[in-house]
Parts: sequence; structure tokens; C-alpha cells
Amino acid sequence: MAPPTQQKTRLLLVDDDLDMLEALAEGLGEQGFEVLTARSAEAAIVHLSEESFDVMVTDLRMTGADGLTLLAQARELNHELPVIVMTAYSAIDTAIEAVRRGAYHYLAKPFRIDELVIFVRRAFEDTQLRREAEMLRHALRVQPAPPGLLGRSAAMQELFRVIDRVAGTAAPVLITGETGTGKSLVATSIHQRSDRASAPMVTLNCAALPENLLESELFGHVRGAFSGATSSAAGLFAAANGGSILLDEIGEMALPLQAKLLHVIERRTVRPIGGTKERPIDVRVLAATNRDLDQAVRDGKFREDLLYRLNLVVLELPPLRERGADIPVLIEHFLAEALARYPDSPVRHLSRDAQARLLAHPWPGNVRELAHTIERLVLLGRGEVVEAADLPRNLKAGADVPPPFDAIVSMRDMQRRYAGWVLQQVDGIRAHAARRLGIDVKTLARLLGNDGAEPE
Repeated sequence: MAPPTQQKTRLLLVDDDLDMLEALAEGLGEQGFEVLTARSAEAAIVHLSEESFDVMVTDLRMTGADGLTLLAQARELNHELPVIVMTAYSAIDTAIEAVRRGAYHYLAKPFRIDELVIFVRRAFEDTQLRREAEMLRHALRVQPAPPGLLGRSAAMQELFRVIDRVAGTAAPVLITGETGTGKSLVATSIHQRSDRASAPMVTLNCAALPENLLESELFGHVRGAFSGATSSAAGLFAAANGGSILLDEIGEMALPLQAKLLHVIERRTVRPIGGTKERPIDVRVLAATNRDLDQAVRDGKFREDLLYRLNLVVLELPPLRERGADIPVLIEHFLAEALARYPDSPVRHLSRDAQARLLAHPWPGNVRELAHTIERLVLLGRGEVVEAADLPRNLKAGADVPPPFDAIVSMRDMQRRYAGWVLQQVDGIRAHAARRLGIDVKTLARLLGNDGAEPE
């Protein structure tokens, strides 16, 4: 198979002297350039508006608009286009002024064609280097998102940077955040970017099973260990050997089982229920929760020593309402996904008013709620454009507001009610409510009442 041909450098050559124009075009063409000519600044601007060029070479003194005017208009159309100006020796001052205004270089007539070729190639190469440098600077400023995760906000960019740093280690990671923020996606991304990517990643929701079944699911059991154990099972820790395990909703695990989990993490061995031998394992533990585990420790509902084992690295996922800049990107992503899933849907985009309503919504269900909302709009849409009237009822009125009072109340009572309402919006997680209110958890408890109970 023949090697691919290298794309020629495209030049726009401008001069009102026909003989000079043809001679230069012929000489540059023989050097391998693709040359397009124009006999006036006005004709050159038409070409620049319709086509792309790598370099422009223009005379300074021309009938009609001169080279300085063409230079200014060309830089408005394409600031990066390098421009080489040609001038008579008597107009060197004008050529120097052109360079001051942004021209790459000037050549005084008469000059040799190989001299012009040198500067054309140099201008093209310098421009390419500047573009590559800018792309590199942009890449350093904007951290690429892990697969499945989207976000341009500062909070998400910082999250991506930390994921990139910890993924290649064996450190346990605790992923916190409200329901629907994408904790499992983060865990999956960490595993996929690690040297364990070729080994299994096993996920278990600790809130989905009662304590006795959860223990068997995690550590396995031998035959006859309990009623119904008609055969032995290895358990998820053994299944994840060499890879990672995600313990989702770790805050819901019962205290006795927390002690057994701590033993497994510390000793790197697992013993099935009813068994007598421990089996060595090599498993990276990732944990996720929407609970405030520090508060759970204070309440006696979570072991402090286990928390210390799990929170070597803590990744806190911001709620969607705190990363509004990401919502348009997510809408576009979920719209494309939904259209691929339902190709017969007539929906193609959302109206400006509908997008404004989505931006104003507080999204208590976070990214998951937004994804389901977009999928529903695509599935049930009847036209090409989704209007605000097509949105679900809870989105039509915009953002939620605290319920009105039915009577005049004291400032203390108003603060208590509002704090309770905020707590309800964040699924009862006091740390999140305190952060949204700009206060600490102790102050929040005082606002809620002497006993810290939420108002009815």
C-alpha cells in the first residue's frame, strides 16, 4: 500500500502586479506549495472568508485597499494566520509598521524566490508550534474526565486530578456524596485506571441485604454453616482477589459485621462462615456512602478504627446544584444517550426556556435524576423541540422554595423551620445541610432545637 501523501501548505498570494503574481505563484508551486492568488485586498478577503490558508503573502502597496488594511482584516478573520508582506525598498518604514501590527516578516523587493520560501516555511512551522503549545497548555489546565464522568466545573476538575493521582496506588478510597452524584462511576474509574484493571471489580450494596446474608455474601460460607447452606460459597472478597471491591452504602453496615470487615482489611485474609482456615486475599477496598461517617462514629453507629482504615483518601462528590456549569454538558450527553436508545423519538433538542428551567432546578436526585428526566423527555416527546410545558410538573415552576408560614412566628422559630427544610432537601445528611447553610454541624443542631431533632 502506498504511503499517505503529505498535505501541501496552502498559500494565499496577493499582488496587483500580474507579472509579479504569476512569477511568484509559479516559483512557489514548484517548491511544493498549493498557491491561490488574488489581485486585490478585496478579493483576498473573500478567499479568507470562504477558505482556510496556512500562510498569506501580500504586497503592501496595491490599488484600492493597501496591505496594511488587508493585514488588519485578515487578523480579524484568523488571528493565527501568519502574514508575510512584500514592499519596495523605499517603503521599508511601512513594512516595519506592518510587522508591529502583527505581520510575521517583510521582504524588500527585489528578492529571490528561495528567500521567500525560507520565510514561508518558517512562518508555517512557527505557527504550528504555537498551536501545539497552546493545546498542551489547555490540556494541563483542563484535566481529562475519566470514562463516564463529565464536568468542567472547578470542583469536578479537582476530583479528576485526585482520581488520576490515587488510581495507580493500592490505597483504600472513601467516596462520599449525596445519592445520585456518581459514586459508583468514580469507583469504577479508579479501578479501570489502576494496575488491577484486568482483574475483577466486585460491587456490593451493604444496605440491600440483612446482616446474616451480607456476611455470607462478603466472606463466603462452607457447606452446612447455617440452615440452607447446601453447598460452599467463596464470597465476594475471594471473587475480587487481585482486583477491587466496592462496598456501597458502607454506612448501613451493622457494627458486628464492621468488626469482621476490619479484621479482613488488616490481616488481608478471609475466613468463610463455618470455616476453620483463613485464605489470603489481595483486594483493594473502595467504599461509598451518602452518610456523614464522622457523625456516625460520634453516634456510636460506626467503628472509628474502621473509618481510619477506609478514609486514607476521601473523595467528596459535589451535588449537582453546586456545579451548575456542568448541567448543559450533562444535558447534551444524556440527550445523545437517550436518542441512541430510542432512535424513533422525534426529539432533537430542548428549547431555551426548557433548559433554563432545568438549570434552575435544585436536583435533589443529582445526576441520576437529570439522566432519568432527559430519558423521559426523549421517550415521551412528541416534537422535535422539548418546550418548558413538556417538562415534568416538579420542573415547570422552577426551583423549590421553603413552604410558607401559616402565621407570624419568631425569628428563632423561623430559623428552626428553615434549617429543618434544608435538612430534608439533602436527605437528612447534617454535614451537607451545614455546608449549604455555611455553618458547622453543632450550630445546625442548635438551630434545629435543644435535642437536635428535625421539626415536623
